[in-house]
Amino acid sequence: MTREVRAFAVTVLTLAALGVAAGLLWSGLTPRAPYQVTDQGTVLADPTTQALIAADGWFAVITGGLGLLCGGVAWFAGRRFMLPVLLGLCAGGVLAAFLTLWAGTTFTLGAVTVEAASIPGVKVVPGALKLTASGVLVSWPLLAVGFFGLLEGMHGYRESPLRQPYGIDPS
Repeated sequence: MTREVRAFAVTVLTLAALGVAAGLLWSGLTPRAPYQVTDQGTVLADPTTQALIAADGWFAVITGGLGLLCGGVAWFAGRRFMLPVLLGLCAGGVLAAFLTLWAGTTFTLGAVTVEAASIPGVKVVPGALKLTASGVLVSWPLLAVGFFGLLEGMHGYRESPLRQPYGIDPS
């Protein structure tokens, strides 16, 4: 196995492991929407609840923050294998986002409390954690690759001979 393939694989597998941990964190931090159990099934107990939007927001904050962290660490650690690490950030970020979604919706962590104005005798239960805005799935790979590119661009500019026009040495 070549070093480039190894760098790609290590990047993808590291981000995948972080994705499962991020899913557990997302499950522990996100409030659950209240649902009422009726004869027709479960219905949203409080139509004005912000819990559904909060789940999307927490997902975006957690995966976006980890994307920035991974992009920075990958740029500093992967100086010898820039392209494989960059491709690993992209593929691993997509995989990590889906693993975050899977782990967060599969496992329930943290205190699940549901408070809603309900009719006495009607059972109110916490709803399952779900993602309603699927666009936040791209926050991890987009921010990881974007921050990696920003750092590389700043480094490339600082080292560029075009920064000293006409061969003038600033020292």
